[in-house]
Amino acid sequence: MGRQWLLAKREVNSLKKSKATGKFVREITIAARQGGADPESNSRLFAALEKARAESVSKDVIDRAINKGAGIGGEKAVIDHIVFEGYAPHKIPVIVEVYTDNTNRTTPEIRVLFRDGQLGTPGSNKFSLIISDLWKPIRRKQEWILRKPPSRPGLTRWNR
Repeated sequence: MGRQWLLAKREVNSLKKSKATGKFVREITIAARQGGADPESNSRLFAALEKARAESVSKDVIDRAINKGAGIGGEKAVIDHIVFEGYAPHKIPVIVEVYTDNTNRTTPEIRVLFRDGQLGTPGSNKFSLIISDLWKPIRRKQEWILRKPPSRPGLTRWNR
């Protein structure tokens, strides 16, 4: 009768670990799709593998993610790259690049980000922008906030 707290604690830890593993698998799949299955020639895949190993993701899960991303075997990743362009409030041009497995789910989520601004057509902003910063959308209570990642020397890419 007194062991419910232990089971609840294990369940919470299991949920946290599975959520983290899912993020690592997604990153490994995208990296393998973009640059190939060899970590020696694909620096993004190498970095994702190092992070996954540090969080003790099993080798079997890592191998399946690499094979899925590279298209090796029966299971292939269907991940689309979509670019949304538009204007934030006060006519600030914004380009949002998204990797998704379900376009019908992602498009309304991105439209919510442009609720106060204006979602443009493809090619409406590319001519006027130089890509310099990456921002991460964070949902707080019923609104979205764009947060700039902390700047660190030597950081070339900011992972979610």
